[in-house]
Amino acid sequence: MIPISQGRSRRAVLAGAVCALLVTGTVLTGCSEDPNEGTNGVGRLPADQIQSRAQQAAKSVGTVRLHGTVVTSGRTYTLDMRLKEKGGIGSVSTEGETFRLLRIDDELYLKAGAEFWGQGAGEGKGEDGGKADAAAAGKLAEKYVKVPQGDSSYKKFIGFTDKSVLLSGLLTLHGELATDGHHEQSGLRTIRVTSDKGSGGTLDVSLEGKPYPVRLVRAGEAGTLTFSDWGTDFPLKKPAKGDTLDYGKQLPTS
Repeated sequence: MIPISQGRSRRAVLAGAVCALLVTGTVLTGCSEDPNEGTNGVGRLPADQIQSRAQQAAKSVGTVRLHGTVVTSGRTYTLDMRLKEKGGIGSVSTEGETFRLLRIDDELYLKAGAEFWGQGAGEGKGEDGGKADAAAAGKLAEKYVKVPQGDSSYKKFIGFTDKSVLLSGLLTLHGELATDGHHEQSGLRTIRVTSDKGSGGTLDVSLEGKPYPVRLVRAGEAGTLTFSDWGTDFPLKKPAKGDTLDYGKQLPTS
């Protein structure tokens, strides 16, 4: 949790001093600092409306940066992706391996080192088969390898680069929604929405500017994600021909 800014602390001290001057033996109401003062006002809304406003804000802009962890099918992925409507670019790490993903429209590229491509090289193939796989891995290493749309890797990884698909699935908390106080994330004041008292996940929504999602804790310890750079554009272009390799209809098994 990021400490509350000095500016807010000074305002709180000033408000407390004013209240102290007004107190004349009678308990006064309304002297506590209003946590929604100077905000976009979503903190005053019911939890379901806060979630809806966050979803609408996310759809209203074309770009976002998403980083954190996602647990799916028993595997943990660490993401640092920048997404826009026509594609995305960034890195994904899992089980000690890191690779880069780049998507432009329907074209998906994967860039990784020789160790990534050489996983399982030679298993059940004998010594010559292992040498052949190692040679193939060396050719693929550090190239943007075009992933065939019919390959299983295409379906597995393209979701990490699709802003609309990824966010529509992530930004919906299921179960009984409630608010869980005011917080501060990444230097922003937030209102927190919980599902089933937190067991169904939590979503921090910005109280400053547009009510963008700021931080998501997924249900069932399925990962934590932070959202930033909403509306900040970034370049997205195809890799140079010298850095690109089209392996054909199916990638090597790894």
